[in-house]
Amino acid sequence: MKFPEPAPGLVIRYYYLWKEDYDEGKYEASKDRPCAIVLAAKVKDTAATQVVVIPITHSEPDPADASASLEMPAAVAKSIGLDAGRHWLRLTQLNRFIWPGYDLRPRPDDPSRVDYGFIPEEFFNQVQSCDHRRK
Repeated sequence: MKFPEPAPGLVIRYYYLWKEDYDEGKYEASKDRPCAIVLAAKVKDTAATQVVVIPITHSEPDPADASASLEMPAAVAKSIGLDAGRHWLRLTQLNRFIWPGYDLRPRPDDPSRVDYGFIPEEFFNQVQSCDHRRK
């Protein structure tokens, strides 16, 4: 399988480990999910690229933790091939890995790909600024 070049805004399928699970001593994720790359940087003095991803989930955030999430507009989700459900990006949950890594997963609807494409720049700017009040 050919992997795309990692870049901020690219949504990938990834075997995501939640912080809560890691804190409980787990080192394996329970399932794979779409994740947005928020940072991709070359590792100094190597050919490697480290990426940082945030998860995309169907689970509505707890009202007490709502500021740590950003709902993805339905049109954005549709444009990259996600299902018709509601989607939230968890802005304070981060995983990092060396690209491509062993936790990338094929898309369920297209096993030849691990990516969904890029989220639009305007929405990615909201993700970067963590300004979840704008919609």
